[in-house]
Amino acid sequence: MLTSEEIHPDNANHANSGEGFGGNDGTRRLQRYSAIHSIERLASNERDGYILHGEQASLAIIAHADGIIRLKLAHRINGAQAAAPDLRTTPAILDSASSGDAISYSEDESHYRLQLANLSVHAHKQSGRIEVFGSGGKPHKAEDVGGGPNKSANSENVKPDHSGAKSDSNQDREPLLAFSSIEWTGKRQTACTIETHEDSHYYGLGEKTGFLDKKGERYDMWNSDVYEPHVPDIDALYQSIPWLIHYRYGAPASGILLDDPGRTTFDMRSGGDDRIIISSENGNLDLYVLEGPELKDVVKRYATLTGRPPMPPRWAIGFQQSRYSYMSQEELLSVARTMREKRIPCDVLYLDIHYMEEYKVFTWDTERFPDPRGMIAELAEMGFKVVPIVDPGVKKDPRYPVYAEGVRNGHFCAKLEGDLFIGDVWPGPSAFTDYSDEAAAEWWGDLHRHYIDYGIHGIWNDMNEPSVFGVPSKTMDLDVVHRNGDKPKTHGEWHNLYGMLMSKATYEGMARNMEGERPFVLTRAGYAGIQRYAAVWTGDNRSYWEHMAMSIPMVLNLGLSGVAFTGPDIGGFSHHASGELLARWTQLGSLYPFCRNHSAIDTIRQEPWLFGERVEAVCRDYLSLRYKLMPYLYSLFYEASSAGLPIVRPLLLEYPQDRNVSNLCDQFLLGKDMLVAPVLRPGTPSRSVYLPEGTWYDYWTGEKHEGGRSILAETPLEKMPIYVRAGAIIPEQALTQHANERPEGPTKLTIYSGGEGSFSLFEDDGLTFGYEKGAYRLRDFEWKESASGRTLASSLRNDGYPGLSRELEIVIEQAGLKPASIELAGSAEPVQWSYDAAFKRIRIPVPGDGDFLLTIKN
Repeated sequence: MLTSEEIHPDNANHANSGEGFGGNDGTRRLQRYSAIHSIERLASNERDGYILHGEQASLAIIAHADGIIRLKLAHRINGAQAAAPDLRTTPAILDSASSGDAISYSEDESHYRLQLANLSVHAHKQSGRIEVFGSGGKPHKAEDVGGGPNKSANSENVKPDHSGAKSDSNQDREPLLAFSSIEWTGKRQTACTIETHEDSHYYGLGEKTGFLDKKGERYDMWNSDVYEPHVPDIDALYQSIPWLIHYRYGAPASGILLDDPGRTTFDMRSGGDDRIIISSENGNLDLYVLEGPELKDVVKRYATLTGRPPMPPRWAIGFQQSRYSYMSQEELLSVARTMREKRIPCDVLYLDIHYMEEYKVFTWDTERFPDPRGMIAELAEMGFKVVPIVDPGVKKDPRYPVYAEGVRNGHFCAKLEGDLFIGDVWPGPSAFTDYSDEAAAEWWGDLHRHYIDYGIHGIWNDMNEPSVFGVPSKTMDLDVVHRNGDKPKTHGEWHNLYGMLMSKATYEGMARNMEGERPFVLTRAGYAGIQRYAAVWTGDNRSYWEHMAMSIPMVLNLGLSGVAFTGPDIGGFSHHASGELLARWTQLGSLYPFCRNHSAIDTIRQEPWLFGERVEAVCRDYLSLRYKLMPYLYSLFYEASSAGLPIVRPLLLEYPQDRNVSNLCDQFLLGKDMLVAPVLRPGTPSRSVYLPEGTWYDYWTGEKHEGGRSILAETPLEKMPIYVRAGAIIPEQALTQHANERPEGPTKLTIYSGGEGSFSLFEDDGLTFGYEKGAYRLRDFEWKESASGRTLASSLRNDGYPGLSRELEIVIEQAGLKPASIELAGSAEPVQWSYDAAFKRIRIPVPGDGDFLLTIKN
């Protein structure tokens, strides 16, 4: 494995000095000792739960929140009874997510039974088997695992309730999940085996290579700087989100989060098709089990547990152009001017490490960028924002104010004995801020006033795994100690949180100092909960067709793991893009939540106009499509922010009973209504597209297709197939060149006949946190059809931003014969409408204010 050290700009030959990522390969057989076996007693716990005391450990069972139960293991030390587990959480878990239900308790000779409002837990006294039942389940013939009573079992400080029937309500149901063993493997490591089914499917796990369904795969959770290769057998990349969704057709869905930021493993391979083995190198076993019963419910509950993304500023949803590196002020301005001259919509330009003096963060290279303030002001007049890179490594230099201040105030990571950790990165020997310390994090965040004073409102956090050059671990020494308030942690225990805590410090510092404006933070590294602070891009991919294809399941699984604002580097970061690849990747990337073209220092440049007029036109057309769909996209971001649902979705999320989509990942849904089928191979004149049940329309031609089957779509270079579900309501606007440019004319609301549907249109100032206080407009539209006619109802759910009033143009596609009449309830004036017989299309202008009911009579 190679790290970013391989592409240091001072390396002339780019020699390969990396080796493979270490860790258990899944084939080693470590000695195992049962941790929870022959449960000796059960005790009540003051935190909404109970503690099972086993032979080698204790297990707390906590009602964390509605539909969420927590299982936390505590070790025995030198044979002594284990203390009650420490129930403090990592920063991944929201404090507000804990609202545990009361638990009732009962037991018989063989089991302890704990009943929550929607979940129940059965613990087998002799075997230690733990079964979690949901509110629903598939009946089956139960067998009493483990046999007869445990005569030594007893209870302590509990009052069993044998009167209720709830304790027996799950006897004829399959468990949601069954923990057949919880074991030590080696001196400290912990592993638990979870029984599933041969026909189980697995999703989530954040940013992982491979296909959508992770069945038969094994992945390490260890944030790693992987410059190359990005291939399916690389089991750890920059993000570690230890979150797995279990799904089986005809059964309730569930999810498992292991809240351990050290090295952990999710293994869906070694135990066969019907086992998951989850292990922790540090012996941490802090599991959250989430019930559905539907897939969407599981995703929403995970968002409740770890947080939903805030609304980004609208400009951050626009197209973003980057290069490692734009080497000078004039070069950056030239790119911006060319974008505007060629009418290629764009909002953001990036500055990689060459804008800094000697790669020192919070500095400018005054030879390359002699007037950064003037440059940024000129770019702002053209509608561009500037996002500079900020890495965690602070150059070791006593004359460098950031380093000197960090040392004086104890803000940098150090060993237990007090020695600073110094690692080699872009600037050379560097110190690293301890973001687990509140004072250090606040100091780091406030350093960003440097950028804000220049007019910068977005930051790019890179190298924050953290990546360290020239050492076998590729990262910080594992015995570095993070202060973490009053509970210090070694880096080996806390590694995967480092990048998230950096982005948290950055986001909060920017928000404190931007006078009410929303900041934008982009990060390479992260952990569960990263969505609360940053967008995520998928790192140093390559200009390979295979990498473009692989980006789809990566983005889909990140979305299922809470990270809605995500995408790859369009065109590929390393290697050399062809014009055809850039055109196809821009088509795909134009409809990803995060949309950035980025390329490396020694590669062919990837600005859209450098590959000839045809490729330039394709890029322009699809980036223009993104800006026309901005009302649709922006509303989907609001849905992610309010409900926790992903913006880009696997078809499985909307069609969970369709067995054809369990591993479908060469196409996706944008929201619930637009199906996108990109071209993923060169020289492809047509491709197969699977349409799920219902009626679908070709977005480009209006051609109607019945779903539940595959169709063959023609795909000249100018066309990426897009289909829209019948009943869909798609808002669009006139083309703009950047997201904050006010579009001309009305907002267009296109309705696709032949089905029923709804859409919630979110609008606000696109800039401030006012929406958190109700300063936004949220309008619900509902389309219904019957034999006598059709109706469109509009209702204002929130009208906290009345200055947004704009006329609507209702466009009804495939409307059939010319209607007999169209009426607008409450309007004294007749509705002015038109009908296009050739396309069977109706156009109806309506006022942009207030509720209305539009009735179209056949």
